[in-house]
Amino acid sequence: MKAWLLADFKGLDCLQLADALDPIPADGEVVVDLEYAALNPADRYLAQGQYPAKPKLPHILGRDGVGIISALGAGVREFQIGQRVLIIRGDTGVNRWGTLAQRVAVSIDSLATPPASWNIQQSAGAALVYLTAHQALTQWGELPSSIVLITGASGGVGVASVQLAKSLGHTVIALSRDSKKRGNLAELGADHAVDPTDPNWPANLKKRLEPRRVDLAIDNIGGSMLPQVIETLGSFAKISVVGQLAGPVPNFSTAALFFRRIRIGGVAVGTFTRTEAMIAWQSSLNLLARTGAKPLVDRVFTFEQLRPAFEHLAAGPMGKVLIEIRNSSPDPVG
Repeated sequence: MKAWLLADFKGLDCLQLADALDPIPADGEVVVDLEYAALNPADRYLAQGQYPAKPKLPHILGRDGVGIISALGAGVREFQIGQRVLIIRGDTGVNRWGTLAQRVAVSIDSLATPPASWNIQQSAGAALVYLTAHQALTQWGELPSSIVLITGASGGVGVASVQLAKSLGHTVIALSRDSKKRGNLAELGADHAVDPTDPNWPANLKKRLEPRRVDLAIDNIGGSMLPQVIETLGSFAKISVVGQLAGPVPNFSTAALFFRRIRIGGVAVGTFTRTEAMIAWQSSLNLLARTGAKPLVDRVFTFEQLRPAFEHLAAGPMGKVLIEIRNSSPDPVG
């Protein structure tokens, strides 16, 4: 099969499209002939050696994907050859070969059937972002109707967070640097779309929300924005930290946390058990059904266009970036 092989943990330049051995399913696994895969910032982090996992090289990135089962391992009864499935979560693309290939072997514990009302592209990149958004929104326990602020709201997790937060009945504040994307986020249901490049945005937001403050922040960005986010929070507020696309957080006074008793917690879908992941997945689907919201796909690249696809991801898409694999060049004969 053809696959994008990562030869070293020195960045995406170490990726090369090459021939790789076809996967063979072990007990409790299936082989999926991939139709689409999705990119995530975590793929870049792993390629740069900035991720806890250090899989054996060469490695194949890619955690999300949808495709058709072509082979069954011993003991598999829940799925059949010819069935379309999507990958929920697990070691795919982390400690074992991932979805940036024509085929992938996956444990049945990491599979689900795509929702009937979604198309193939919507199913390809949904699982990881919705599970992440769900964990970010619910890890503090059940929240009453709250004000939820989301940084990097136009990205994959950001869009998923906006959709799920609205389904839960929260007031949503979406941060995006792009005026067109702010308009799109408002159409998705955001109550306030804010430009974080305005140095006065925290003060202006506090005036707009008076007498209330932000109850929960979902931070996908990090960097110098986190202290600004903290400024908008009310007493007993929480921050769910998803990513650090803007890099490390600069020094700030931890006294900003003391007197309002603000709590900060990391988000990591990899900590979910199979049962927890499936509960969160089904809960996400139920919430989306309330409003009719569906996954948002920004752009689809060909299998051979992986490098420009990662560049597009880094530039900040509106939703998910996909790779179409089913129409990639066939394997060489012989």
